[in-house]
Amino acid sequence: MEINATQHPMDKYLRADRIPHIWCPGCGLGIVLNAFLRAIDELKIDLDKLAVVSGIGCTGRIAGYINTDSYHTTHGRAIPFATGLKLANPEMKVVVISGDGDLFAIGGNHFIHAARRNIDITVIGVNNYNYGMTGGQLGPTTPLGARTTTSPYGNIEHPFNLCHVAHAAGAVYVARWTVLHAVRLKNSIKEALQKKGFSFIEVIAACPTTYGRRNKMPDALDEMRFYREHSVIKHGIDPAEANIEIGKEIIVGKFVDIEKPTFNDAVEELKRKVKKK
Repeated sequence: MEINATQHPMDKYLRADRIPHIWCPGCGLGIVLNAFLRAIDELKIDLDKLAVVSGIGCTGRIAGYINTDSYHTTHGRAIPFATGLKLANPEMKVVVISGDGDLFAIGGNHFIHAARRNIDITVIGVNNYNYGMTGGQLGPTTPLGARTTTSPYGNIEHPFNLCHVAHAAGAVYVARWTVLHAVRLKNSIKEALQKKGFSFIEVIAACPTTYGRRNKMPDALDEMRFYREHSVIKHGIDPAEANIEIGKEIIVGKFVDIEKPTFNDAVEELKRKVKKK
């Protein structure tokens, strides 16, 4: 069997005219994109019934590379856009892939209310601890003591524990992995895509260009080595116990997997009641 060396198994899911991508060497986003594409490939998801939405930032560029209905929305507004899309077309599988700043800073209010309502969407939040695209500024997930362009002497602001936020707001599925855990991440995305309700996966990703080099990890392999040496899998724990602190262990795993009625189900039930009247 002759193999075309220029082809990749995931090529059919990518917009060839958008490649090569803009991400820096060593960025973890390529691994995130690969895990997502392999997940939809293994689940045999109909691309005509899949929509990928993102906001602004390095992670936000993922939507533009995927060869399906995809939307690169304004900063912080990926989730309300995805909410409207899901309500208008309930048969669509709607996925939001965006960064920690986009989802939890300017978009934080949208995140907690979508989780509270239990909107039937999957959110993949890539956490690289800073605003990578705009120069490496302090963000809502920057660990205490970490250095960024706007915290050159070390961060003094308490960061969000994203998984705790998601769980407290009402998400039915909550997990965290690093880009080192590529296969586990792929399997977790498969689970989240099959879950009814608001599912959330946090992905800790390397950003050697802006975050790593200011925090003694100037090479992507430095960050991957740190993940290998400090990641501890603890399935089922309370996400409140999974804080991220600089230099300490990174707790990963599937923390929450529950069932409860979705907002979309409530809308359909309301339609039926109104129609009967």
